[in-house]
Amino acid sequence: MTGPVLFCFDGSEPSARALSDGAALLTPRAAVVLTVWETAATQLATSGFAFGYIPDEGPLDSQEEGAARDAARRGAMTAEQRGWDATARVEMAPICVWQTVVSVADELDASLIVCGARGRNAAKRALLGSVAEAVLHHSHRLTLIAPQPDNPNALAERAFTNE
Repeated sequence: MTGPVLFCFDGSEPSARALSDGAALLTPRAAVVLTVWETAATQLATSGFAFGYIPDEGPLDSQEEGAARDAARRGAMTAEQRGWDATARVEMAPICVWQTVVSVADELDASLIVCGARGRNAAKRALLGSVAEAVLHHSHRLTLIAPQPDNPNALAERAFTNE
C-alpha cells in the first residue's frame, strides 16, 4: 500500500484531534482529508426514526453537503499547515459512513486510515455504533484511531504545552 494517508475529518473535536495527532506522529506526505455526509433521508433511516417525514429534504441535503465541503477544506488546510500535501475530498454516504470510508480507502489504496473516536460509553456505542470501530473491523488497511482524552481540558492543555 503506497497510497496517501486518509484522514477522516468531520470538523468535530475528536476528528480534529486525530488529524492533529496523526499529522504530528507521521512523516508528512500525500494525504486525503475525507469528509462524509449523509442525506436527511439516510440520517432519519439510521437514527431509528425511519417513519419520520421531511416534506422537502433538498435544502437540508444542500446544507449538509456545504458543511461537509467546509469541513474538508478546513481539515486539508490544517494538514497543509503541518507540512502535508493534502487534498480535501467530500463523499455522500449511500448507506453508512464507515462503508464510504472503507470504499474510498480502497479506491485510493490508502497506506493508513486515521480517524478519531467520539468517546461514547459502551451503551451508546452499542445503540448508535461507532464509525471508527466499524472502519477498524471492516477495513484490511492499517488504521490509527485517536481516542478521546479522559480529561476534558486535555486538548486545551496540550495546545499550550506543544507550542
